Amino acid sequence: MQVQDLLHKAANLEFLSAEQGVFLFENASTADLMYMANNLRQRHRPGNIVSWIIDRNSNTTNVCVANCKFCNFYRRPGHEEAYTTTIAQYKEKIEETFKFGGEQLLLQGGHHPDLGLQYYCDLFRELKSLYPNLKLHALGPPEIAHITKLEKSTHSEVLQALKESGLDSLPGAGAEILSDRVRRLISKGKCGSKEWLDIMRAAHQLDITTSATMMFGHIETNLERMQHLVDIRQVQTEKPEKAKGFLAFIPWPFMDEGTLLKKLKRARNTCTGDEYVRMIAMSRIMLPNVLNIQASWLTVGKKVAQICLHAGANDFGSIMIEENVVSAAGAAFRFTSNGIQEAIREAGFEPRLRNQQYEYREVPEHIVQQELDRDTMIVD
Repeated sequence: MQVQDLLHKAANLEFLSAEQGVFLFENASTADLMYMANNLRQRHRPGNIVSWIIDRNSNTTNVCVANCKFCNFYRRPGHEEAYTTTIAQYKEKIEETFKFGGEQLLLQGGHHPDLGLQYYCDLFRELKSLYPNLKLHALGPPEIAHITKLEKSTHSEVLQALKESGLDSLPGAGAEILSDRVRRLISKGKCGSKEWLDIMRAAHQLDITTSATMMFGHIETNLERMQHLVDIRQVQTEKPEKAKGFLAFIPWPFMDEGTLLKKLKRARNTCTGDEYVRMIAMSRIMLPNVLNIQASWLTVGKKVAQICLHAGANDFGSIMIEENVVSAAGAAFRFTSNGIQEAIREAGFEPRLRNQQYEYREVPEHIVQQELDRDTMIVD
């Protein structure tokens, strides 16, 4: 294999194998990867626009029996800090989200042993009855797998019921690394890689728009990272022609602060800014059939995320009015609506507010700037 031959294949939108991806990742210069990924970004998303969104990442419950070793958020059933969010609390969160110009709730939670399909269907219906314009970007494949097991049902039946109850789109949560070797070591209680992918296949068959993620930089190999990308790409090739399928891919580095993985000295976050930029570029190169690549400023900060906009990323993610899971492991970066737009402009691009379907919308005039990041800080 030669770097230039593989870059030529990528330029022709050919699918690289996992092994070819590893070779390119380990041997190409950062400049070459950025140049190619930026060219591909312009083919998929031409122009100078970088999108962003206003939403809130709220949690249904922190009760979870999955026992992931990278998670500081969850509590076991019966724990004194365990909670399930009430309708009154949802109303307060949603109305504040609307106040700040958002229209979407990114709603996820733990694997609660007592919350089945009826609970989520009732919850979605009630939220939609109270707020008909609210968009629910909710749950994720591991939660769908958990609910399916509780109900002794099928993925398709669970997804169809949730869609009929108000589910608008399905996040790509819980992918971590789609390798069962890795998953057995860091998230044994979650669904395996095949089930994660099968749930996304089922969602696409039902024309539910999804996203995909990768949490890397812990115990996985470079080959497992690239196979993760190949598997995402394969599922995208199988979607119905009119379905959007995976509308975005979001990689982020493992955040290790206080996690069991770090305490047990099994893994720690050693991902540098350069490595993250290279992974963004490889995501664009390996996923020619996924339109949008998002830079995770929440985990890598403003400056690295800005560089990613020149390395294949075309989306800057959300201002995150609320986020509890990744923050619990050490992600401390924050943006306001004004701040995220200014960061995009500083990088040389035009910011455009979007919805979850990646349709542009105007920034609402009524947005109230109350320094959502508590100190108006954009951490460099």
